[in-house]
Amino acid sequence: MVDVKTAIEPLLEVSDEDLEDLCDAAESAIVDGGGFGWLRSPPRAVLGRYFRGVVLVPERHLFVGRLDGRIAAAVQLQEPPRNNEAQSHAALLTTLFVAPWARGHGISLRLVQAVEQLAAELGYLMLNLDLRATQTAAIQIYEAQGFERWGTNPAYALVEGKFIEGHYYSKQLRELPKTKKSKNRKKPAK
Repeated sequence: MVDVKTAIEPLLEVSDEDLEDLCDAAESAIVDGGGFGWLRSPPRAVLGRYFRGVVLVPERHLFVGRLDGRIAAAVQLQEPPRNNEAQSHAALLTTLFVAPWARGHGISLRLVQAVEQLAAELGYLMLNLDLRATQTAAIQIYEAQGFERWGTNPAYALVEGKFIEGHYYSKQLRELPKTKKSKNRKKPAK
């Protein structure tokens, strides 16, 4: 049995070497059908600009999974836009992928846990996600981590001329904060 080393870490800036690894892993995940939205691998320059752009957006946090030092997986935590006060309690887990050659080492589970931990540290009450119904391995991981499916969209994705269902999940990270009752509140009249 070959002993492999895995690591999960936030990626705050993308070096040229990391970019090559990210693009390689993303391309292989896309070709295998787990490409976080892409059905066909875009040109390498498009993938490169995408990942370099992700780390520039303050509301996005990129985590990578490494296998023997090489990036083999990634996921993002997306914070809500600042102008959306009504949904400021919930963050989004998005764009999780693991290269096929790196599966089976627990990297995806640890990436989900890293996002969940950061979301809790940032004070979010809820963590949401959505994915294609065909991504059964990811569904098993999310459900095992306590994410609850609350909805299904029968036309979530269009793949090869056919609609594919998509599922929506959420997980409550902590209890609602208790609100203080006003001391000056008037008692109802009898």
